[in-house]
Amino acid sequence: MSPPLPGPGRLLYLCFHAPLGRLREHFRDGGPAERARTETGRAAMEQAADHLPVLPAPPPDAPSVHFLTGRRFWFQTAFLLTSLAPHLPLRPVIHDDGSLDEATLQRLLRVAPGARVVGDGEIRDRLDALLPAARFPRLRARRENLVLYRKILDVHAGNPGWNLFLDSDQLALRRPSLLADWLRAPATALHMTDVGDAYGCSPRALDRIAGFPVPRRVNTGILGLRGDTLDWERLEHHCGSLDALMRPHYYHEQALVALHLAAQPARLATPLGDYVVLPRPPEASVPRAVWHHYVADSKRWYYQQRWRDFSPGGTVS
Repeated sequence: MSPPLPGPGRLLYLCFHAPLGRLREHFRDGGPAERARTETGRAAMEQAADHLPVLPAPPPDAPSVHFLTGRRFWFQTAFLLTSLAPHLPLRPVIHDDGSLDEATLQRLLRVAPGARVVGDGEIRDRLDALLPAARFPRLRARRENLVLYRKILDVHAGNPGWNLFLDSDQLALRRPSLLADWLRAPATALHMTDVGDAYGCSPRALDRIAGFPVPRRVNTGILGLRGDTLDWERLEHHCGSLDALMRPHYYHEQALVALHLAAQPARLATPLGDYVVLPRPPEASVPRAVWHHYVADSKRWYYQQRWRDFSPGGTVS
């Protein structure tokens, strides 16, 4: 028996919207030739990570900072740590995103031998004890299907006190004084400021879920939270409310964080001019900011140019 034909809406998506979206993506990335240059730069960056200098051992009082990485992103983590080393001594805590095999881990640990590694098995055991799937089915399902949820569950469940998480696709271009000051004396939640509201749904819909306004433009590339302030029951309920709006979305992790932050007495957002999400020329080529977060099509300048500033003997092309 032949499978049923897709309905009119699905046909419209397959025949018009999907091809148009791919065409727009090509233009945003600079076209096929520019995409090829970006991929060549990405491969060169990964290869160069094997030649980064070994980071010095952190001092005994260095703060812990959390990272999520795996086979596809380990070299980004290595470059971020390298860019931070002259400005901010820290103890990296590396969380396995589920793909961190032994060979990849050793490549990363060669650069950061002082890092503490939290394996996927250790994380699962902790979550089974604290957030069992029977009580938290939505949160646990999202952790399995949307890796970004690990930034919330893996880093903060069972870790009371303040924890700073950093996405790996970032670089410290100058001393990040705000992060250094926050790590020295954290008092309020900290998040990065996005270029817009990237929640997978309208902020007004989140306002209705929360019962009061949620913060706008929350980006979790930089995220400092106090683990024991996370109300996991409430977050599980919020997942259900988000499901009622639409299917689970890539950006719902940021929506969930925004809902949590809305209930906090205070929060600190990174200043736009110093901590830049989605850097584009002229900023991407001649940086004036302290920090870049290379999301979406800004990876073009990340892979082709910026990492070379932190590679031994590297020059920006």
